Amino acid sequence: MRKVIREAKRMSQLDSSILIIGETGTGKELLARACHAASERAEQPFMTLNCAALPDDVAESELFGVGEKAQEKSKRGIFELADGGSVFLDEVGEMSTKLQSKLLRVIQNGSFRRVNSEQEVTVNVRIISSTNKDLLHLVSIGEFREDLYYRLNVFGLNIPPLRERRSDILPLTESFIAHVANVLVV
Repeated sequence: MRKVIREAKRMSQLDSSILIIGETGTGKELLARACHAASERAEQPFMTLNCAALPDDVAESELFGVGEKAQEKSKRGIFELADGGSVFLDEVGEMSTKLQSKLLRVIQNGSFRRVNSEQEVTVNVRIISSTNKDLLHLVSIGEFREDLYYRLNVFGLNIPPLRERRSDILPLTESFIAHVANVLVV
């Protein structure tokens, strides 16, 4: 884990995409938040989307927003809300091919269109994504875009599962106990 943390600190200083790979429960989002906090974007928003939790149409409106900017019922999406900051795409391997294409456009051009809008919106965001899937395998069977994979994986971090880092069990346990004790005291 020390090596992963050392690499993450180094990568967070560079303004490129990061792909975090690890099993469920290994702390991928925690590491993503730490990378954002250690970057020059730390004072800007950090927005997250769980790609596995939402159907396509909902995920699309969450990411890109809905309606023209001037409309009363328009809604800004995660990319607009995070402008200047970071967007964390959790479980990006679950993203549909339709959304993959739209995400690729944002990464390439920094622009997109809201749902039901013709206006281009330009943003400056850093994308940090995570997955517990083998994206290269998904690329090989045509379920994940190869060009998107390489744009997301400019910097890659692999978090080993806790069973492979037994020395972390005691410090984690102590941390959880201290946290719970503080919550109970308050």
